[in-house]
Parts: sequence; structure tokens; C-alpha cells
Amino acid sequence: MEISKDYAVQMRGITKIFGNFKALDNVDLDVKKGETHAILGENGAGKSTLMNILYGLYEADAGEIYLNGERMEIKNPSCAIHSGIGMVHQHFMLIDKFTVMQNIILGNETTDKFGIINTRKAKKRVLEIMSRYGMKVDLKRRIRSISVGMQQKVEILKALYRGAEILILDEPTAVLTPYEVDELLEIIENLKKDGKTVIIITHKLKEIKKSSKECTIIRKGNFVDCVNVEKESEQSLAEKMVGRKVKLSVEKRPASPGDIVFEIKNLNVTCERGLESVKNLSMTLRRGEIYGLAGIEGNGQKELLEAIIGVRHVDSGKILMNGKEIQNKSTRYILDSKISVIHEDRHKDGCVLSMSVADNAILSKYRERKFCINGFLNYEERDKFTDQLIKNYDVRPIGCKNTKIRNLSGGNQQKLIIGREIANNPDLLIAVQPTRGLDVGAIEYVHKILINLRDQGKAVLLISLELDEILDLSDRIAVIYDGSIVGEFNQEKANENNVGLLMAGGKFNDAQNS
Repeated sequence: MEISKDYAVQMRGITKIFGNFKALDNVDLDVKKGETHAILGENGAGKSTLMNILYGLYEADAGEIYLNGERMEIKNPSCAIHSGIGMVHQHFMLIDKFTVMQNIILGNETTDKFGIINTRKAKKRVLEIMSRYGMKVDLKRRIRSISVGMQQKVEILKALYRGAEILILDEPTAVLTPYEVDELLEIIENLKKDGKTVIIITHKLKEIKKSSKECTIIRKGNFVDCVNVEKESEQSLAEKMVGRKVKLSVEKRPASPGDIVFEIKNLNVTCERGLESVKNLSMTLRRGEIYGLAGIEGNGQKELLEAIIGVRHVDSGKILMNGKEIQNKSTRYILDSKISVIHEDRHKDGCVLSMSVADNAILSKYRERKFCINGFLNYEERDKFTDQLIKNYDVRPIGCKNTKIRNLSGGNQQKLIIGREIANNPDLLIAVQPTRGLDVGAIEYVHKILINLRDQGKAVLLISLELDEILDLSDRIAVIYDGSIVGEFNQEKANENNVGLLMAGGKFNDAQNS
């Protein structure tokens, strides 16, 4: 395709090499002005790397970049911002202690002749942007006190405040509730109407179908195709992304539940603000079943998990694992009680970003005699264990055990964490948003792993904001609302309507009849 002013972005022959690993190999990209263009690919395919080059975070080893038909040298993010490019990263770049307003104007402050920040003028401009694109955010709130969805709006506002005409969104729906996804799609539509160009890095096929006109597909660092989204089905997009047929629905035989392995009785827990977040909550899990906990974010799931794993005090009630009380015990005691956890926030709770893949692989095992000899780490056993995890869970790139885990894609970090936790051979696996940030091929794989665990007689507590995932995987489904279990269904009686009604605060009798 020829270079043209009709295209906001054109990238030609982009190649990027990290050591011996070729992340991108001669990749092309053409994004029309005023359109939403999706970039689809597996975890580690090179999607984020390509956009990081466009944003100036990386420098390509070969290739050219054109903006509005003109050749550009984008050597750093300052050049990108000056050229009208904004980027919202998958893991937000916000300062928790600052207010929303302070984060938006940071680095681009409007000052008077004495160098004092003119907050009135800045606020007026921010409010105009919010009104134009249909965004509502409390500018006085501190970042740490607002939801993830609100934080994403702050990132978008920050980019628009800096004058972005081309907006890159990296996995924008990975951390959002279904309602927040709809809000984001509406914002994107408003941006398009105003002539902005939006590039979405994603692997979520439903969002591509709803938001994008064209889609560029990358596989293992290579350009595969650029397609008209309307002419493609979700199945065909998935096959082009992964390179094979993918099952988009979960296949499993009926569960055969055994003895009770985990039980919560009348649990009450208070949050850090002194409010009761978990209220008289009870649940029972049996061996050989997946118990799905559905609910909108902020209804006590976080405090419940923290109470189970010993990082939040239980005010009253009991938590029993294999018949033994574990409430208010140490985290080490609880994990040694045959419980493993896949945390929602892999960066904050799931791994140590500054450590290698291999060291992260044995975080919960380094004290075992196999890995520790007279107080010294057995590197040979550590590496052997890590190599097996990398192979079993398709962590990319192959041979990455000595790489810092922060340099892996989010999906590959997640796959390593899942493998590590399952390697602990737990009686109970607590999986919180286990497929967040994963592509359809990896999601299919993780779902198979969870079902296999169930079939091996393990209990799985699945806590997810993805209602489809809860409905597809769970043998029993409970709904948490305002800190309490407000209803429970067997899988065959659960559907999007009755579970969704309870999630929104409806009554159980109404949900049973819907």
C-alpha cells in the first residue's frame, strides 16, 4: 500500500530484536484517519512492542514510520506526544497519592508569568474535554480511591489534554467490568466522531467486533493479515490469531463432587475504612467442583480473599480448610494448608517484577529441600523446574528463565504464575480473574487446566468479573452483593439474566423466575 495522507499511521518493515529474540520481523501497519483500528495477536506476539515503537518507548532496529503521509523519527515519548500521539498502557502510569487533576496536568502544567500553576485555566480545559467525549470523573479524588475504570478515563483525559490526535489503548478492556466496557466503547465512538484515530491492542474478539472497522493480525512477531472486521467471524479472527482452530466454548463433563474441603461460616470482615465489607457470609466447597463467585467489583470480593489468605483480620466467623480453622492465621500457615492463589493483580501480588522468571517460579518453593542446600539456592533444580513450567504452560519466549519477569508480556507473566500455583498441588485453588490479559488460545488452555484440576478431585474457587467465564466453568454459582451471598445456583439453572439480576441488587425470587 502506498504512503498517503489519508492514513494517520503507516509503519513499514518494522523489526525489533531483543538479544537473540526477534520480537517483530518486517511488520507493516496502515491505520486510516478517524477510524478505530484493532491490533490482534496472542500473548507475546509483538502487539505492544509495535505500539511502544510508535510511541517512542522502543527504537526499531529497522523500518519507517509515517504520520499523515510524512516520514517521522520518533525517538522518545516526548517526540510522540509532540506529534499528537497518546498512549494508555495496560498497567496505568498514574501517581496514587496525587489527585485526578494533578495526574492529568502533570508534565504539561499551565503557568502564569510568575511560574505558578494556573489551575483554574487547566480545570476549565479538562472539563471541556470531559464534556466533549462523555467522561465523568471527580477531579478532586485521589487516584488510589477510584476504581480501575475511572483510572483508565484519567489516562485517556491525560492523553487528550496533551493534544493527542492518535490514541493508542493497550488491552483497554482487560481490567474493566462489563458496564465499564460499554462506557469505554461509547467514549471511543465519541472520539471517532470528533476525528480522532484510535488504535486498540487487544485479543478480545467481542470488543473488536463492536469497536473496530479494520484489524491487523500479528502472530509470533510476523504480520499475518489486515482484515475488514465486518466480514470476519469471531472464529475466523481467532484462527488467524492463533494459527489453528480454537474452541470458543468450554467443554466439560458433569462434576462429581466429593467431601467438603473448604468452608466459610458466618464471616464478617471490615475494610481499611472501618466499614463492614463482608457480612455474615457462608459458603461450602467440595472436592471435584468449581465454585464460581460472581459479582460486580467492590462488593467484598477483595476483602473476602484477603481474609482467606490471612492478610486481613476476621472480625467473626470461621474459615475451615480440610476441617481445620485457618482464620487469622499467618499467610505461610494458610498456604501450607494446601491452598494456592492466582491473584487478580499479577504485578502487585503475583510476582516480583525486578526478579527473574526462574526466581519468580519458585517464590513459594524456595525453602523446600529440593531447592535449598544448607541455606543456599540450588540453581540447577530451580532452572530445571522453571524450564518445565515454561514448556508446560507455553511461556514465551522459550528459554526466558533468566529474563526479568517485567520484560515478559502480561499474558506470559500470567501463564507462569498459574503454572507455579498449580505446581504446589493444592487441595483448593483460588483463581481470581485467572484469564485477565490472556488471548483466546491461552484462555482455552487455562480453562482446560481448571477443569482438569476439578476432575482430579481438587476444589476451585473461581472469582471473576467475566460473567461468561463464571457461567461456562462453574458447577455451582454464588452471587456476592454488598458483602453477602445473595443467591446460589447449580450450573444448569444459571443464566445471564438471573445471575446478572442478583449482581445488580435484585431479589433472589425474581432471579429464580427469570
